[in-house]
Amino acid sequence: MSENKIESVLREDRVFEPPRSFVEQATFKPDDIQALYDAANSDHEGFWADQAQKHIDWHKPFTQTLDSTDAPFFKWFTDGQLNVSYNCLDRHLDTRGDQTAIIFEADDGEVEHISYRELHARVCRFANALKANGLGKGDRAVIYLPNVPQATIAMLACARIGAIHSVVFGGFSAPSLRDRIDDAEAKMLITADGNYRGGKLIPLKDVADKALSQGCESIDKVIVLKRSGTDVSMQSGRDLWWHDAIDGQAETCEPEWVDAEHPLFILYTSGSTGKPKGIQHSSGGYLLGAIVTCRWVFDLRDDDVFWCTADVGWITGHTYITYGPTACGATQVMFEGVPTYPEPDRFWKMVDTHQVTIFYTAPTAIRALMKHGDEYPQRHALDSLRILGTVGEPINPEAWMWYRQVIGHERCPIVDTWWQTETGGHMITPLPSYSKTKPGSVTHPLPGISAEILDESGKPVTEAGSGGVLVVTKPWPYMLRTIWNDPERYKETYFGMYDAHTYVAGDSAQRDEQGNFRILGRIDDVVNISGHRLGTMEVESALVAHTSVAEAAVVSRPHDVKGEAIVAFVILKTGDGNDELASDLRNWVAEQLGAIAKPEEIRFADGLPKTRSGKIMRRLLRTVARGDEVTQDVSTLENPQILEQLQARGS
Repeated sequence: MSENKIESVLREDRVFEPPRSFVEQATFKPDDIQALYDAANSDHEGFWADQAQKHIDWHKPFTQTLDSTDAPFFKWFTDGQLNVSYNCLDRHLDTRGDQTAIIFEADDGEVEHISYRELHARVCRFANALKANGLGKGDRAVIYLPNVPQATIAMLACARIGAIHSVVFGGFSAPSLRDRIDDAEAKMLITADGNYRGGKLIPLKDVADKALSQGCESIDKVIVLKRSGTDVSMQSGRDLWWHDAIDGQAETCEPEWVDAEHPLFILYTSGSTGKPKGIQHSSGGYLLGAIVTCRWVFDLRDDDVFWCTADVGWITGHTYITYGPTACGATQVMFEGVPTYPEPDRFWKMVDTHQVTIFYTAPTAIRALMKHGDEYPQRHALDSLRILGTVGEPINPEAWMWYRQVIGHERCPIVDTWWQTETGGHMITPLPSYSKTKPGSVTHPLPGISAEILDESGKPVTEAGSGGVLVVTKPWPYMLRTIWNDPERYKETYFGMYDAHTYVAGDSAQRDEQGNFRILGRIDDVVNISGHRLGTMEVESALVAHTSVAEAAVVSRPHDVKGEAIVAFVILKTGDGNDELASDLRNWVAEQLGAIAKPEEIRFADGLPKTRSGKIMRRLLRTVARGDEVTQDVSTLENPQILEQLQARGS
């Protein structure tokens, strides 16, 4: 075996055709999608130019499609001018002004319907308030809000006046918030007094005040949404309430027309050095990606009710809550709470209540809800659903099948989407009327996306089942433009491995005999055991396929003989773990994947260390597995006590 390849030992042979009833009613028929692929393959730039002309209302049409002269700093539609807020709101007013844009359900169950006309008025009022308080084109505003409509309103208001927003997830700590404000040199902070999530108070203003007391000298104004009604301190001259800021403001605001390459937002993502990376996205190219991926991947129809369960603080919430659905004129659900409060059927109850047709969530949420059994979804009809989607990390086949059978009743295509903060939108994913799907496979790249798998020397990995480094070999309009204030880091991180035209995703992947892609996990989530390089996701999938296991996370620790050994953290469906079950699980993995993948150690736990967005913090697990002191920031953990439990059980 080549040292440059990643071995894939998990085999999946189940294949599902698109349901005939779905294909017959689809907006995009298989022939329509094939035509998109043919056009993209024959003329990459021309294809994207046609899409941009079709889907965006330009104030000034572009004449140049792609500028690659300063690769990897690619530019798209450079001489065109537009306004993103206009494309999300104004252009819908004549045709669907009275249509519901957002169905908002609060943590406590209260529901609010906001039409496109009302959303436009609220965005304009807040945009005028931002201008009245000194925010203008090119200025940065940090948004630190719960998952409520005002977060989307604040983002669209910034876009309306040409300001650049940077949304910070409402679970981040004061030091994390401070670092992002300082790096962006933000002029304004938009936050809330607090909010309730899962019945628990999140004291946002208190955290914000702590951050502001530790630096943040660039901040001139703080606008505070009254959400929780809790007492907070307000600094005279700096802080003002949202309702006071919009008082008397007009419900119209002329959009600021900006160049297509004008930065729309900065979104910070974790970096290997510990310093967050400010991923910078453009206005024109990013908007195009949000629109076409929404339309193609979710097969959007006028009567759809779309629900992306993400928080706006993450890229998923940017593209598939704030920008994509609104630019497409869709009706969507927005939810403040968590899937298990007050009971583990909250999601399924909401699907029935709001007649959701497209449901898009994370594998971690699916696995967590699986753990509660079939009883909770079976309380609800779920018959409005027509498409299911997953996002955030690879989904193991066992969870995929549960999602298909128990939630989709075997009639809903599953779109398992691979993409990143950096890519801006979907890249590799099934298309619901077109793709044969396989559990755990993201199938094939979208039209206009050129994805490949290379070994570490840059040679294509052509052998079916062999893994390598996932790359994109041609620029695409909705890709990141740079890392804010750090262009050298941008070049080194994303284009330093091969050449200036080859984007390195940081994920490993493999293709099967039919050419379908399967994501094996992050490149740094690869273990090297006796010279064999294995993706940890496969071991996790094998563990979860065992009838006793609800969830698992796999990391490595040093081993004197093998180089590295596999340590598996396992959450059981019921009961406590013991040595006999640990031995059974180790042997089960060996049976499923081969002896090379057999975990050295199984550790049972009540939960895994996850962020409030549901992402497993595997770096922390690696630290625990190696017996090292935890020095990373753990303030974003949903349940910090889990970490203490894992450390105690490993000692």
